[in-house]
Amino acid sequence: MLKFSAHEYPYPSQRQSVFARRGMVSASQPLAAEAGIEIMRKGGNAIDAAIATAAALTVVEPTGCGIGGDAFALVWCKGQLHGLNGNGQAPAALNIDAVKAAGHARMPLLGWTPVTVPGCPSAWAELSKRFGRLPFAELLQPAISLAREGFPVSPVVALQWQRALEEFSPHRDAVLDPWFETFLIDGRAPRAGELFRNPAQARTLEELAATACESFYRGELAARLEAHSRATGGYLRGSDLQGYRAQWVEPIHINYRGYDVWEIPPSGQGLVVLMALKILEGFSFDHRDSQQTWHRQLEAMKLAYSDGLHHITDPLHMRVAVADLLSDDYSRRRRGQIGEQAQQPAPGDPHASGTVYLASADAEGNMVSFIQSNYHGFGSGVVLPDSGIALQNRGEEFSLDPNHANCLVPGKKTFHTIIPGFLSQGGEPLGPFGVMGGYMQPQGHVQMVMNLVDFGLNPQAALDAPRWQWLGEMKVGIEQGASRDLAAALARRGHQVHVACDLTTYGRGQIILRDPSSGVLCGGTEPRADSHIAVW
Repeated sequence: MLKFSAHEYPYPSQRQSVFARRGMVSASQPLAAEAGIEIMRKGGNAIDAAIATAAALTVVEPTGCGIGGDAFALVWCKGQLHGLNGNGQAPAALNIDAVKAAGHARMPLLGWTPVTVPGCPSAWAELSKRFGRLPFAELLQPAISLAREGFPVSPVVALQWQRALEEFSPHRDAVLDPWFETFLIDGRAPRAGELFRNPAQARTLEELAATACESFYRGELAARLEAHSRATGGYLRGSDLQGYRAQWVEPIHINYRGYDVWEIPPSGQGLVVLMALKILEGFSFDHRDSQQTWHRQLEAMKLAYSDGLHHITDPLHMRVAVADLLSDDYSRRRRGQIGEQAQQPAPGDPHASGTVYLASADAEGNMVSFIQSNYHGFGSGVVLPDSGIALQNRGEEFSLDPNHANCLVPGKKTFHTIIPGFLSQGGEPLGPFGVMGGYMQPQGHVQMVMNLVDFGLNPQAALDAPRWQWLGEMKVGIEQGASRDLAAALARRGHQVHVACDLTTYGRGQIILRDPSSGVLCGGTEPRADSHIAVW
């Protein structure tokens, strides 16, 4: 079991770690976390609670996720860890020539072109079918009520809503019009504390509840999506939806200083986390906030990310094996490239030898690490009229270079940023953790694992601690809470240091840990979001 003090909070915090016995849900929005606990009190387990929370988050935090996005999960149930990949593929009609013929030199961020098949509804249904206890329809009732009756918008969500409006406004056209009609109040973004209702989304959630999400892929909603796509120049077709189901996968892991760190396999970027930790394991760390610690963490992350961006894609198209990238020999060689000065990152050759996140747990020992996302805020800006469904723009990650591992191919799944994490030790589950936020996610995972394992921080302190972030090439970001001496020391080592004022770009995480001997749950939640831990 991880050792930490529940009374020591070395970083400024307005929160304490939370303890409970019967159940816990940690999420980035209070009403969503409470929706999960409500389901648990009605007899549901941690899996039921996770689905209810996830559905509620599509209503109360549409700035980060939606019915039209993707989802991944790590589920501890029946004595083992299970992985679920809810990553949708590129439509069959979408290819490199079509994108270039439309005048794009690279994949765009907005409109129909980056829209991939949404995996989120299928992920909810698969979780419920395999591990849930309550009827699926019951799990979506809290989200339906929130959408129909309205909810007060929380502060960080209101800020992100306004940013989305500012981003979409210059590009408004017939394709984006339904977004403005669905998600605004009198032409403006809702303010913090203001009630927002989405009756169209309530009706959609009712349809999903009644059909266990089949309607989205093989029913009325699928037909409406195809019709709207055809009418507005989209590539998505009913055949793309009809053949889709979220897939159960074998999680990948490494042992880091006696603890097993688990991630979803490619095309998710969880492999980046494991590569970075494999590199860092060869160093000793005495103090979390020393220049040597941050320098080595940043350099390891640059190496791991360079490899990830170069090699990770749909596993059917991977040119390098996961085992090769995680081999002791390759990790040792990459570690040897880290010196005292910052270096330009570049991918290596192992053959030579970046949303919302939630965690739930119940008294039976079931635990869920769950993440879902539209990829970029509200996603592509494409909304199915009178549905509340905003479609993701995950396809923006595809390369238009046919020689790149992650090049666009019809039916292919792209490199994916959203990743859930999980810790165990000696076959015993310790608990779920995650940090959402695009390319910050694996960087946040590495920092959370090291905060818990190397530096002995409790879950809340691990989330409160100032974070670093590799921003590309030689640029690194550090949060305002880090010392100026540390920033100056990193600059002397050759890092181009940017001190962040906007902390929302440094990820939003949740952690739940379970004491194997007592079953007591201990949770921490993100101070950079509207987060909340609901307990029973």
